Amino acid sequence: MTPVKIKVITTVADMLNQFNLIRQLSPDVSPAEYEAMLKDMIKCNYKQAVAYLNEVPIGVCGFWINTKIYSGKYVELDNVVIDTQYRNYQIGQQLCNYVIQLATKEGCKVAMLDAYLENEKAHLFYERNGFQKKGYHFIKKL
Repeated sequence: MTPVKIKVITTVADMLNQFNLIRQLSPDVSPAEYEAMLKDMIKCNYKQAVAYLNEVPIGVCGFWINTKIYSGKYVELDNVVIDTQYRNYQIGQQLCNYVIQLATKEGCKVAMLDAYLENEKAHLFYERNGFQKKGYHFIKKL
């Protein structure tokens, strides 16, 4: 397999090109909803790391760098998606490592993420990569 090239993107226009990947994790999100969410998220320093194979995006890892009292400065990985035909080629590993290296250079002390309870393959992947389950993420629809 040709090595992937990873690039950080920061604009809505560039992120809209990742919609087909995002749909693989969130199939109910429409293009208009995705665009509206991106506009809000970018205001809060949201970025995406994208893995390209021959200039075609095959993986995406959204991320934010922020600070919380319990963790200090942290990076949160968000919507890590690898195109179904490129899974098991270590693309997710490369993307996560890339984002964590960026975050370390920015002074982050912790990396965190949420994963759906039913996504057990993702749990195994993250645990293999040093993440530990530390609690529950509670949600209440308003």
